[in-house]
Amino acid sequence: MNTALFSLALLASSSLTEVSDRIPELKVEALCKATSETDKAMGLALAQSFADCMRDETTAQQQLATVWSSTKPAVRDGCEGEATSGGIQSYVDLLTCIQMTDTASTLASASPLRGASKNRNKKQ
Repeated sequence: MNTALFSLALLASSSLTEVSDRIPELKVEALCKATSETDKAMGLALAQSFADCMRDETTAQQQLATVWSSTKPAVRDGCEGEATSGGIQSYVDLLTCIQMTDTASTLASASPLRGASKNRNKKQ
């Protein structure tokens, strides 16, 4: 009996870890339908079709798989909130947010540029 409880506890704890590290399941169909309809209504020459939108979302979801586990949980949570705000959900938005946050962090940690400023070597 104790072995069964231990196994159940172990299973439950590993499931919780997997859920938090798993890319969220977004419902992008509504976004793609709305985008396609809006583009057509506006008479855009290069209107995005539902299929093209879904392909973009699927590609973004696949790209997220390569960066998700190495992204800080706070960034993942913030970007997930942004990518799902207003009831519209988008893997493209989620991926873009993570990429922009990563780029901003990299730039912030870089050493300051010195350049060839005319004031750089000026004695005071």
